[in-house]
Amino acid sequence: MFGKLLPREGNFFEMFNQHADRIVEAARAFEQLVANYNDLHLREQYNRDVDNAERAADRVTHDVNRLIHKTFITPIDREQIHTLINTMDDVADLIQDSAETMALYDIRHMTEEISRLTTLSVKCCERVKDAVKFLGQITDPATAEATLKTCEEIDRIESDADRVMRSAMSKLFREEPDVREVIKLKAIYELLETITDKCEDVANVIEGIVLENS
Repeated sequence: MFGKLLPREGNFFEMFNQHADRIVEAARAFEQLVANYNDLHLREQYNRDVDNAERAADRVTHDVNRLIHKTFITPIDREQIHTLINTMDDVADLIQDSAETMALYDIRHMTEEISRLTTLSVKCCERVKDAVKFLGQITDPATAEATLKTCEEIDRIESDADRVMRSAMSKLFREEPDVREVIKLKAIYELLETITDKCEDVANVIEGIVLENS
């Protein structure tokens, strides 16, 4: 069914996949930035990689939003397409914001909590990519079920990130004597946790698409 409805001008599902690839690329580059934070050269290199992936994601978002208005028949509801691609783009933006905030606040060292939240963010982004990949075949019941299970996994990872952040905040306020460090690290923890929140938002949009179209 979806195959017959795909517009001649382009394939929305393929564009979703391209954007998801850029999200994962940005997330993995950020993970490397955190892992190699003490090496200034590598830190700058991975920061550039995050920026490049985010800009590439922006271009895909722009192309999708433009194509919505040029396509007579879309494979899924136009509003769903618009909401999905823009929510996905929010994920890429938050990854870039996290990298920029670390530089702006002159974070001196990575904490265990930053590393754990980063790992969870990467996992969430990878699961988003998996869920997006299924969208073109959700008329198949098995694929629709696999998509919903992937969305449930995203929800679980987001819950894990919530718990890590609460623990991180508790430790920060108990053990960090420097008020400036408290302010800076609190902002970083919140940004990283928001990445997983936004991934959960993407999962919710995908769940709605599956339920309405499968």
